[in-house]
Amino acid sequence: MIGSPRPGGISALARQRAYQVLMITAQTCGGLITLARSVGIRRCLAGLTALAFGALTVAFAPGASAATESYLRLAHLSPDTPEVDVYVVSAADPADQIVLTGVGYGTLSEYQTVDGGTYTVSMRPAGADQSTPPVIATTLTTEAGNAYTVAGVGMFNDLGLTVLDDDLTLPPDGQSRVRVIQASASQPELDISVDGGPSLGENVPFATTTDYETVDAGQWTLRVDGGTGLAATLPLSVAAGAVYSVLILDESDGGLTVVTRVDAASTGTVPTGAVETGAGGTATGDSGTALAVFAGAAGVLLVMALAVRRRAAIA
Repeated sequence: MIGSPRPGGISALARQRAYQVLMITAQTCGGLITLARSVGIRRCLAGLTALAFGALTVAFAPGASAATESYLRLAHLSPDTPEVDVYVVSAADPADQIVLTGVGYGTLSEYQTVDGGTYTVSMRPAGADQSTPPVIATTLTTEAGNAYTVAGVGMFNDLGLTVLDDDLTLPPDGQSRVRVIQASASQPELDISVDGGPSLGENVPFATTTDYETVDAGQWTLRVDGGTGLAATLPLSVAAGAVYSVLILDESDGGLTVVTRVDAASTGTVPTGAVETGAGGTATGDSGTALAVFAGAAGVLLVMALAVRRRAAIA
């Protein structure tokens, strides 16, 4: 099923597995206590420990969906194109789809989790029936563990869809990673840099993106130079341990503005719509559930150990 809006959330499957593990362990109590009286306390506890850890291993073995999961979001970066409805439809199962309605210029949606595979991405005028021929469409094949942004770019008469590969690799401690998406039609090319920091791109054409660059975390001034001199200086705030896409957009009054979006963040700082990463890769929310189940299983072990000792002493 696609369309889960918060990568990193605890899945219903993980909760079900946790419940099953604890119930199996608890139901085994009576038999093991009886067994302990015949084979000895230490052997019984050793067997119980092996059983609990084995159950946890089975419960949290990576499933097919976890192994094939990737991330997808949509962007509207065409200044003169009206609002659109965006459809993402799985080629394997056309009933499995994402629909975003009323998407306007400058919008960058939240990430959606999708299974690895092929999808058709199409845009229709806002409010149009799904049977209406799309204004534009493209095909995307996602790979497990990767993240993508599908963007409508260019002016309306030359509108196209482009697929951006989002690199969610976290920066070194105390730093951020930043790229710029040049979505200003009023400036055909831009030189983009951070005052006191690195250049983010030179002669960056409209409807393109720069590579990710590493910068120190903090408050910065983004300097944007057009072909006729200084176009704008714009504030930029980036946090340590995060990865950003910075959109340069046209204002309705003719100026420029900057919209900052978090692509990924270290564990504990993930915002809605960004991918939470850590420990060398894209994290899943089942890790917290696994810890909770481990604690529960340990508690069951402790209670059973006390019960076995007590019954053994009575016997």
